[in-house]
Amino acid sequence: MSSHVQPSTPTPAGAIAPNLAANNAEKIPTTVYPSSDQASRAVAAEIAELIRGKAARGEKAVLGLATGSTPTAVYDELIRLHQKEGLSFKSVLTFNLDEYYPIQPDELQSYNRFMREHLFDHVDIPRDQWYVPDGTIPREQVWTFCQQYEKRIKDAGGIDYQILGIGRTGHVGFNEPGSPRDSRTRLITLDRVTRMDAASDFFGEWFVPRKAITMGVDSIMSAKKVVLMAWGENKAPVIKKAVEGEITSQIPATFLQQHPAARIVLDSAAAAELTRFKTPWLLGSMEDFGLKWDEPTTRKAAIWLSHTVGKPVLKLTDEDYNEHGLQELIASRGGAYDINVEVFRHMQATITGWPGGRPKNDGHENANAGPTFQHANADVFPKKVIVFSPHPDDDVISMGGTFIRLCQQGHEVHVAYQTSGNIAVFDEAALRHADFVREYAQAFGLGERQAQRIEDQIEGFVKQKRPGEVDSPELQKIKGLIRRTEARAAARFSGVKDEHIHFLDLPFYETGRVRKKPLGEDDIRITMELLDEVKPHQIYAAGDLSDPHGTHRVCLGAVFEACKRLKDRDWMRQCEIWLYRGAWQEWGVDEIEMAVPLSPDEVSRKRVAIFKHESQKDKALFPGTDNREFWQRAEERNRETAKLYDKLGLAEYEAIEGFVRWKGLEGA
Repeated sequence: MSSHVQPSTPTPAGAIAPNLAANNAEKIPTTVYPSSDQASRAVAAEIAELIRGKAARGEKAVLGLATGSTPTAVYDELIRLHQKEGLSFKSVLTFNLDEYYPIQPDELQSYNRFMREHLFDHVDIPRDQWYVPDGTIPREQVWTFCQQYEKRIKDAGGIDYQILGIGRTGHVGFNEPGSPRDSRTRLITLDRVTRMDAASDFFGEWFVPRKAITMGVDSIMSAKKVVLMAWGENKAPVIKKAVEGEITSQIPATFLQQHPAARIVLDSAAAAELTRFKTPWLLGSMEDFGLKWDEPTTRKAAIWLSHTVGKPVLKLTDEDYNEHGLQELIASRGGAYDINVEVFRHMQATITGWPGGRPKNDGHENANAGPTFQHANADVFPKKVIVFSPHPDDDVISMGGTFIRLCQQGHEVHVAYQTSGNIAVFDEAALRHADFVREYAQAFGLGERQAQRIEDQIEGFVKQKRPGEVDSPELQKIKGLIRRTEARAAARFSGVKDEHIHFLDLPFYETGRVRKKPLGEDDIRITMELLDEVKPHQIYAAGDLSDPHGTHRVCLGAVFEACKRLKDRDWMRQCEIWLYRGAWQEWGVDEIEMAVPLSPDEVSRKRVAIFKHESQKDKALFPGTDNREFWQRAEERNRETAKLYDKLGLAEYEAIEGFVRWKGLEGA
């Protein structure tokens, strides 16, 4: 029997309330929070309550722990509760889900090291009370070790609270597709998708171990309570399968539907594909969801219907709406004709060839019939613009056409590269550039001996470098310089003046590792100083939170926090903040608030700007799970957005870059 959400289930504080109709689609209790931070704090509070309750009764709380980026904020909050509110871990036993095999416990990618760095070293848990599968035991002893691991859990009374993440294949722990329901702790072979997802941690897919020791599905299902967490848009498709799909060994997370006390905890981005958020009208009355047929929801439904039936918006009929579960919409909004015209006019008004606005009295005010795009500060021309780029190439990859056009149309465009991007350069490229520096110094008599010494240091380190080892300071420096010169070349090509190119080198990034530090005060201060210096009328920032490495999320957090702290500045009150995507995912057509069309020539010019990043050309070091080059991904996404506009019955363009306005300062 599947475990369904019960109507009487209370909604946790801060969560987005479910609705009764969602029971028909969701086969496991699912709690959605506006952000991953709120969700993580809620999970940490539950764990803290369990620990304190058990300690008061003289019992040990037994926790099942996970690794990866998903639970780190939970661990951060637990550390805060320990350090600030006296939460003790002396009565806690922990068992980790899995570990790579073979791997040494002090290697950067070891889950043993991960847990020490993210939790155990910062709380008062005794060393003999936490367990992580051993990645060093001889192969012939693995089976015995796995049995002993299960026995330790059983002797502890079983796991009270098991936290999980979820992989793109639907795996929990390292239980890959095909894992049987009755599986226990064992040695498994990793799926290729899982190894690709882990490639960035190991500085290349070829360094990822092919095996791992993992608790089995039945081991997880034996826990008294299970909480699976997921954050970000890239987890939304598999979450839909886990929550709404049929139980299958091909998606091991679906087995949780059979657990009597399992729950899914999501942020709003990871929940985006769930029926109650994507197409709630298919579940019943919108009133059951506490929703109204306002303009955004009406637009979302009409665009969905247009794509579903394959008709332009203006050709949709009352029958189309009625036959696809939208009777309530046409009853409340006056019929198909009125809805169609409203949605068409809105979409038409998102299109602009002037992303920064056009000058007054330029003779083009009435060039377009019907509704046209309006800027909040339309009276300002030219504008001061800052484009924030998390990595040194996100600006041209994600909004290169708009970037170039802003420069061409006479605005004062600044670009701020938030991180050095130094880990994303192949060692061979660094060696080639070090060799060039030595040859250059020799040719011009500029400190040849010192240049030779640096090249020798870099070459010697690379020859001895172990898989996944952090680069030496010299190697990190030269890789950072490679990314910096490429970014400067691309910005110049796009039309940005040298004095308007800023390299922020935010400290959170400079670990030499894929795993970064949390957002810190120095990151926010550096961002605020640039904003207060330029006083922009427009800000563009990367809202592409599907970035698998998390850099985009932290960089966006720095921009948001800086803007909030500067909200009382006169210039900030007049500033528009636009979020772009493109490197990993694109905005949905119904979400886009500014659509900048690109001609074939502009698409080609954007491609050339991307090509300036030679170290990322042909094959990037950390391409994610998409094997295409970034320029190919960007062009396909931009062309697909244009096709979707065309299918709605709007003008046909070669490509479109889409933007969403950030409204985080409204009412602040």
